[in-house]
Amino acid sequence: MLGTDFTTGSPNWIDLGSPDTEAAAAFYTSVFGWDYASAGPDAGGYGFFQQGGKTVGAIGPLTEAGARSAWTVYFQTPDADATVQAAEKAGGTVRVAPMDVMDAGRMAALTDPDGADFALWQPGTNKGLDRTSEDNTLVWAELHARDPEAALDFYKSLFGWRWSAMKAPGMTYRVISTAEGDQEDASFGGTAELQGEGMAPSWIPYFAVADADRTAEAVQGNGGTVLMPAADVPDVGRIAWFADPYGAPFAVLKPEPRQG
Repeated sequence: MLGTDFTTGSPNWIDLGSPDTEAAAAFYTSVFGWDYASAGPDAGGYGFFQQGGKTVGAIGPLTEAGARSAWTVYFQTPDADATVQAAEKAGGTVRVAPMDVMDAGRMAALTDPDGADFALWQPGTNKGLDRTSEDNTLVWAELHARDPEAALDFYKSLFGWRWSAMKAPGMTYRVISTAEGDQEDASFGGTAELQGEGMAPSWIPYFAVADADRTAEAVQGNGGTVLMPAADVPDVGRIAWFADPYGAPFAVLKPEPRQG
């Protein structure tokens, strides 16, 4: 499960691009009980979602032409420039070239060959998220792709990821792990084939919650939409999919207790 001892290829940051950061921040603080803190007057409207003073995500205005509101998952790299070069060689597209974020780190934004957006974070003084895998924090990152095996081959060329296939209702699900450590302990996400009409390749963040059904009520009560009602997944937990008031999709998971 995702932790905060990030290694190469770990999801180490998430942020939301929104057309109305103030209203979107109010939605998420209501749903998850987060606090919001501006990154400062020179941050261009960027700010942090926090839980008990610990950063669990971030939000900023949409800056790319034609961009739609969405969460972006960042993956750790020791060298953003080298990873960008590898991504281009493997068929990816660079949306934002590597750039320093003061002394916090170096970032870049890319699109994989299938069309899913993601980003890179090379840590400086900011090592990444302070909390994960606790209630109301990032617990899982899921890639939806037309060809999961081809997509994973692309990411393996960047990060050395490993994966294992498991049967799920109506599909084969692939659990992804970083290159280092025990494969099960190093798992942080999964890959599934696109399901349903109109869904585009994308990374979807899952947030751990104490009660998926109550979270659904909070989402609807604050102007969001339920995309998939809460449902039990054997050996995983209870999950649900939502969209915030500006259409950004995200999911929640009440994990099933681990055995042993």
